[in-house]
Amino acid sequence: MPDYDVLATEKANQRTKDIDRMTTAEMVRAFNDEDKKVALAVETELDHIAAAIDAIAERMKQGGRLFYLGAGTSGRLGVLDASECPPTYGVSYEAVQGVMVGGERAVFRAVEGAEDDPDIGIRQLAERGFNAGDCLVGLSASGNAPSVVRAVVWAREMGAVTSGISTNPGTPLPESAEYPITPVVGPEVINGSTRMKSGTAQKMVLNMLSTGVMVKLGRVRGNYMLYMKPTNIKLRRRAERIIAAVTGCDDATAARALTENGDDIKRAVDALEGK
Repeated sequence: MPDYDVLATEKANQRTKDIDRMTTAEMVRAFNDEDKKVALAVETELDHIAAAIDAIAERMKQGGRLFYLGAGTSGRLGVLDASECPPTYGVSYEAVQGVMVGGERAVFRAVEGAEDDPDIGIRQLAERGFNAGDCLVGLSASGNAPSVVRAVVWAREMGAVTSGISTNPGTPLPESAEYPITPVVGPEVINGSTRMKSGTAQKMVLNMLSTGVMVKLGRVRGNYMLYMKPTNIKLRRRAERIIAAVTGCDDATAARALTENGDDIKRAVDALEGK
């Protein structure tokens, strides 16, 4: 059984030991002071994040898919990041998938004991046809979740690209993954509540991973989302601005080109540029 007592994220935070006696203003200042440390912790892992991006992008160029697997807050963050890739970058929902340990129900309600089942992650990935040509990012703040660690070991043994995001170094997850990413955020504001600093750190890393991979896959031109899906009024107006900015045309021309090309930004840009 993993020794959770030694984890930094399970230690008591001495700076917030009197939080139940703080004024509301003092309390939110304490939250903010601790949150300031998260970006600095992520900064120490930039080289590791960059290496993971390059490996994942190269595998996806060959037709591989990207899977996130996690339990609890970590799993929900993976589902969130995966679900935002298709509308933002125009990839299929199969290309980037978030797998929540315990299934879809666990996204909304805790499924007791699922995290500790060493085989459940493997089963859920196998159901989706995970194979050696794919990529797996395991997510576990503690770095100890058996459901995630065992799946990463399984995926790496078959030849898949593997990364593990944890906020506790020296734990099984980063030691099992080919590309470990371990921002050390220290004790949480509320003892053991890893949805706080640990969750924020994981979200920041996931933002970098998915965005970096999509840039490497050519889904961005300059810093514009050339493959975004304009599915509402706000996004349609954004699409028109993107077309105008990239091609140098006026707003009316951009709007017309978008309509004439089936609301496809890339096709509209190509048409205006004569490609």
